[in-house]
Amino acid sequence: MKKSTQHRELHRGLEERHITLMSLGAAIGVGLFLGSASAIKLAGPGILLGYAFAGLIMFFIMRALGEMAIQNPVAGSFSKYARDYLGPLPGYITGWNYWFLWVVTCMAEITAVGIYMEYWIPGVPRWIWALAALIIMTTVNFMAVKAYGELEFWFALIKIVTIVLMIIVGIGMIAFGIGNGGIATGIKNLWDHGGFFPHGIKGVLMSLQMVMFAYLGIEMIGVTAGEVKNPEKTLSKAIDSVFWRILIFYVGALFVVMSIYPWNEIGTKGSPFVLTFKQVGIPAAAGIINFVVLTAALSSCNSGIFSTGRMLFNLANHGEAPESFRKLTKNGVPGMAVIASAGALLVGVLLNYVVPAKVFTWVTSIATFGAIWTWGVILLSQIRYRRSLKGDDERRLKYKMPLFPLASYVSLAFLALVIGLMAYGEDTRIAVIVGPLWIAFLVAFYYGKGLHKKSRNFINKAS
Repeated sequence: MKKSTQHRELHRGLEERHITLMSLGAAIGVGLFLGSASAIKLAGPGILLGYAFAGLIMFFIMRALGEMAIQNPVAGSFSKYARDYLGPLPGYITGWNYWFLWVVTCMAEITAVGIYMEYWIPGVPRWIWALAALIIMTTVNFMAVKAYGELEFWFALIKIVTIVLMIIVGIGMIAFGIGNGGIATGIKNLWDHGGFFPHGIKGVLMSLQMVMFAYLGIEMIGVTAGEVKNPEKTLSKAIDSVFWRILIFYVGALFVVMSIYPWNEIGTKGSPFVLTFKQVGIPAAAGIINFVVLTAALSSCNSGIFSTGRMLFNLANHGEAPESFRKLTKNGVPGMAVIASAGALLVGVLLNYVVPAKVFTWVTSIATFGAIWTWGVILLSQIRYRRSLKGDDERRLKYKMPLFPLASYVSLAFLALVIGLMAYGEDTRIAVIVGPLWIAFLVAFYYGKGLHKKSRNFINKAS
């Protein structure tokens, strides 16, 4: 066996700009371009408060993750912290759960690629485009991590530039009437069609599942911790800046869209992004936006394969996944782990034959349940981590969770509220059935296969 495949250390090839854009790329995707329309239908303009408050909760969760990741930057991140501070079983469940949620999310993304490609080349079966996207993104993941980060940087940049341009053009319409014959549209559409809360606070609450799905991916900063140069400086800057940028992109973009177009017409006349660019005389707007949402889907899938491969690598290092997933290529990539994740995504290609209309809601709600488990585990791990510190250790922390412990407990309560709301909603209830069943299956497998004994052996060897 070659020495390169036996080497167990991931390469630290990611720089600050890579991980900042990777987290933005993972979080700015189908949640904004597709999911926001259904969230707006539920909440109306009040959705802005939903995104803002959920964004504050995500800031606390990311600071909790950052507090641990900067002290101990490792591959697998929150799965490793769960194992260290909550025990082997929570670490095992969190690792496999995160793998599962990204596989489910990527199934939606490669399906979306098939839909987007129909715009340019109609008549080709969607599964062919889905398969092509999967092969291309898997190949990309075999490149050295720095090359992977570079590609993801440009993928994310395309989306970000488009959204920023749309916000600038939209503000031009709102304030100066650009593209509207010089007549400023103002922001009266935010309250002219049933008020700011047309469906009351209940509408905002019921939209929170899709809002939280939109933030899925921001925690990927933690997964990259084992491959980041200068973790202390890079992770702290990335965590603080990503939160504000995502909040600006989501709240800013939707504020502009709902100011220009009545909220109850969004989605009925085509994409608001397309309409905004067409309004200022860009005839190729539909093609441009289609290209952007295509790169958004590919970017999210790319990030998903990256994170699932690293999570399998971490699980294998603890004896909770096949030994072969520990092998690294000469580029420092966990090759077998990446192939295994791509193989699971092949199921998504096959499912394109039988996918009904409601699958998008089902897939996003199941993924949200998985994300909430991950975020909850991050908060619980951080609480236990802080309690484990002795003497002056707490004062010496390089990157502290603000308002601890209040912020941690408020964030946990908010996550519990979202799970309750998902159980209440008819379309999202499936997630509260599938999610716990998946976790119950993992627990049964853990004890049935004797993985608890393997984990103990690995801990004993490590110590």
